[in-house]
Amino acid sequence: MLIRALRAAHIVDAVAAASSRWRDADFPARVRATRAIVERTGYSEPVVDYALDRLFGSLTAAALRAAIAGELGSLEALDGFVERDGRPDVFFRGLEEVTIVSSQATIGVAIPPLAYALCAKSRVVVKDRSDGLVAAFAQSLAEERPELGAALRIESWTSHDDPHALERLAVSDVVVAFGGPESLRAIRAQTPPDGRFVPFGHRTSAGYIARESLVDTERARACALGAIRDALLYDGEGCLSLHVLFVERDGDVSIDRFVALAREALEATALEFPAGSDELSPPTSIARNAARFRASQRGGAVIAGAAQGLLLIDPPQEELPPLVPRALALYPVGGADEALGFLRRHALPLVGFATNDAGRADILGLAVASGASQIARLGTLQAPSLAGEHGGVGRILPFVRAITKTG
Repeated sequence: MLIRALRAAHIVDAVAAASSRWRDADFPARVRATRAIVERTGYSEPVVDYALDRLFGSLTAAALRAAIAGELGSLEALDGFVERDGRPDVFFRGLEEVTIVSSQATIGVAIPPLAYALCAKSRVVVKDRSDGLVAAFAQSLAEERPELGAALRIESWTSHDDPHALERLAVSDVVVAFGGPESLRAIRAQTPPDGRFVPFGHRTSAGYIARESLVDTERARACALGAIRDALLYDGEGCLSLHVLFVERDGDVSIDRFVALAREALEATALEFPAGSDELSPPTSIARNAARFRASQRGGAVIAGAAQGLLLIDPPQEELPPLVPRALALYPVGGADEALGFLRRHALPLVGFATNDAGRADILGLAVASGASQIARLGTLQAPSLAGEHGGVGRILPFVRAITKTG
């Protein structure tokens, strides 16, 4: 396999070089992909541009090197045996066959694991989507290093029980899959018993604003803008979309004043990142209307257009928050313990936790106890670092096996 002859540093540089071309909004391949993604997802063009800027802007040589060195000790451990203090020498050899199954929601979700699997010098098959983004990026990789192109296969399956899909999954050493519970179960059933299965299922995210962030209007406005951005980006359909926001009472900025700031932020963000369509699907429309009605029985609902966004104020805490597109439920609370009780009572599967107040021990404890694997500042939840773990899982560790040598 040609990729085995490359040094990991050369692969990292090639991936970063290909990614740098995609940072240019006028790069022809990106222009074509943008149109295709808009057509596939229904997202507006500003949302797609933001997603591509974030994805390729973070896929840098520095980020790749930092993640690999952080998980394996050094980049050179992918090329051969390296010494370790107090431990046997180690060589992290990439597994032979990696399959990545994209989900329908997040833009470019398969590209980071694809990049790390190539750095591990594995052969990689990716199930692409109709927009062809992965295939287009794969072409850029091949232009940088033909060895990378030779190690890559981009395919399109009609379903997980497609005969070709079944054949591919059955021989994979690692399968990375994104999707809902039924899809993940079906994919797992087709993988080898001793194969590695790395699932990323449907989850959601929550946020917390402490009274320390409500000491004046400007800080409160910044928190509101950050929270609303986290809620509206990608039409609120991703795992890192904010659907639940806890706001502490008794701040210098009152809850009522914060709600007014949040409504302003909702209207401004809806202009910056407009909804892909003014028409909601029937199931989404029904769910939003039901949530709005129930919330109105308590504290009322603030609405800014049917599709632009829905902000629910103090909906019934005994009910599950409405996990529907472009909707955010705001719960006034007395402290972190009350928020944790809510999250545990509803067993919300969190992946992200957004707060500007992680310096307060009880709030940091809440974020850790919530089950979230990513803690971020408000407004940055949808832009995770490519140098950090994803969903609590290592970036390159799933694709390698450790070979130790003593003496």
